[in-house]
Parts: sequence; C-alpha cells; structure tokens
Amino acid sequence: MFKKRDRNEVRAIRHARVRKKISGTPEMPRLCVYRSNKYIYAQVIDDTKGITLVQASSLDPALKGQLDEVDKSGEAKLVGKLVAERAKQAGVEKVVFDRGGYVYTGRVAALAAGAREAGLEF
Repeated sequence: MFKKRDRNEVRAIRHARVRKKISGTPEMPRLCVYRSNKYIYAQVIDDTKGITLVQASSLDPALKGQLDEVDKSGEAKLVGKLVAERAKQAGVEKVVFDRGGYVYTGRVAALAAGAREAGLEF
C-alpha cells in the first residue's frame, strides 16, 4: 500500500534538490531560512569553511519590543532586516538565497524583502 510522506519529509527532499545547485562561498555566502510554526530563523553561511557568519531569528533579544504589534509576516520582515544589518557589519554585501525547500511566498518572501530593504543583494 502507498504510504504518503509527511510535509516535512517532502520539504527536506526539495531542500536537498536545491542544495545540489546552491552553495555559499566567501564572496557570496548563502542566506538560509528555516521556519517553524511559531518562529523564523535566518543565517548567513560560508559553505567552503562550514561556518555561520551571522544569524538572526524571531527569538532574538534585539527584536523583542518590536514583535508585539506585528503578525508573523511582519516578524519575518524584521528578521530579514536584522540579518542583513548584521551581514553588512560582517562585510557581506551579496548572498545567494536558500529558501530551505519552502515555497517562496508568505513569511519566506517577507524575510527576503526585509533583507533586500536593508541593503543585501541577491
């Protein structure tokens, strides 16, 4: 009998397919997005060294006061702005966007828009 895969397993397969083509370099690291039901996380990764350069999430203490009056998409936009500001401070201007196997809409698109507004190019 056919066993239907759960959503996260299908997302992981999509993510692996995308990761075959996308890799972060020192000149152009990877902006990786992970979203749970409640929070959203973003990190800028150099895959050649295997290190995370900067990260931000909706759990970040720098955003605590601002998150009360916005919805989840607004939270994602603020996280995108924060990760972009931190990346610019670390000397990163351009990134390659890794949507993590998620559909590019809603919170994922809002995070990307926030990062672009703060001056990150991808």
